[in-house]
Amino acid sequence: MANLLPGLLICLLAVQTIQHDGNRTWTKTKTKGPPAIPKTFRGRTSKLNHTNSWLNVTSEDQVTAYTTGLLSTWVIPSSYILAMLVGIPSNGYILTFLRLKAKSYSTAVLYLNLALSDLLLLLSLALRVHYHFNGNDWIFGEISCRLFTALFYGNVYCSAQTIACISLKRYLAVVKPFLYRRLAKTTLAVWACLVVWFLYGAAIVPELLVKQSYHLTQLRITTCHDVLPLDETSHSLLVPYRLMLVVLGFIVPFLICIYAHVAVVYHLGQSHCDWRPFIRVSTLVFVIFVVCFLPSGILHFAHYIRLFCKEDGRLYGYYRVAVCLCCFHSCLDPFLCMLISRTAASELQFISFHGMPQRPAVMM
Repeated sequence: MANLLPGLLICLLAVQTIQHDGNRTWTKTKTKGPPAIPKTFRGRTSKLNHTNSWLNVTSEDQVTAYTTGLLSTWVIPSSYILAMLVGIPSNGYILTFLRLKAKSYSTAVLYLNLALSDLLLLLSLALRVHYHFNGNDWIFGEISCRLFTALFYGNVYCSAQTIACISLKRYLAVVKPFLYRRLAKTTLAVWACLVVWFLYGAAIVPELLVKQSYHLTQLRITTCHDVLPLDETSHSLLVPYRLMLVVLGFIVPFLICIYAHVAVVYHLGQSHCDWRPFIRVSTLVFVIFVVCFLPSGILHFAHYIRLFCKEDGRLYGYYRVAVCLCCFHSCLDPFLCMLISRTAASELQFISFHGMPQRPAVMM
């Protein structure tokens, strides 16, 4: 599985590169302007009857190449469909049956929270699949565009934060077992989930407050989130806001996961018990997390840095490809949770560095 995901990312990036080259050839034959590069396009808005906002884009060739290209009209929606077919039933199963099988309430709370976040993320893809297959033409109205955009980005980072909480719990169980036993684990797990959802609510508010769908006069389509007038006052704060969202929603949880995983592997390696099966499974779960979240986090941050400093959004297409891996992680989470649970449950006791047997702490 760990080898499959990097291969999938390479294939998706290859499709993006092929489309980029094809768009360059198409532009050279049609116009003498710059090559067509998928990006977050800028435009000037105009009002029609004081109700509908329209965008007049300055680079029609580039917008046409992206909205009609293979990447946005076939590869991305097909990836979303695959993630939904696998992830919705599996996360639904976790929500239904995990509370009956979990060995501790704190474990159940965290994994149920992760399953709920993943399920909301996958459900938010439904209308976007239609949007991409429909030539990137949004027909469901402005309110639904804002709502589904907020759900998508909010739940991506909500999943990463919940995984960080699970990693921190595992770190305490292994590295600080005496402290871990004294903690009110269920209460702390509930509070951790509440904090995650509070941050989730605060993160999606800006997406709900600004207009997300704009009609492109030249192409006669209505885009959702992909084309925004970032030069206008109403949208000017979106770029620094999203940079902050990447830092708090991805970079901080990612650093927590790295530290927790390294510390857990080191401490288990120092014990007199054979923890190699658990270490291998834990490492597999960590590698899959890195493969799925790291590309999108890096590209998202780099994209908005370039957009903020140089008004250059050429990384946007690559970022949209990398986001597909986050969706795949959401559909893999239930299987990874069950795998690491069974591996941890197969061990009978935890041995400290000094060779003194201890009562096992909960390894979840």
